[in-house]
Amino acid sequence: MSTRILSATAEQSKSQFGPILTSALIGAVLIFAAGFASPDALHAATHDTRHATGFPCH
Repeated sequence: MSTRILSATAEQSKSQFGPILTSALIGAVLIFAAGFASPDALHAATHDTRHATGFPCH
């Protein structure tokens, strides 16, 4: 039986950072776009979610 030791290199860390940053950026844009939207239909659709996450809308 043999054991392999895997180590994270700088290249692997950089390749994992991109998708994480992209996901965080998209999530922030969605939250703030819905949070500051003024049309009534969009406000009603996102109202409960905004209050559940602590985002003020009134």
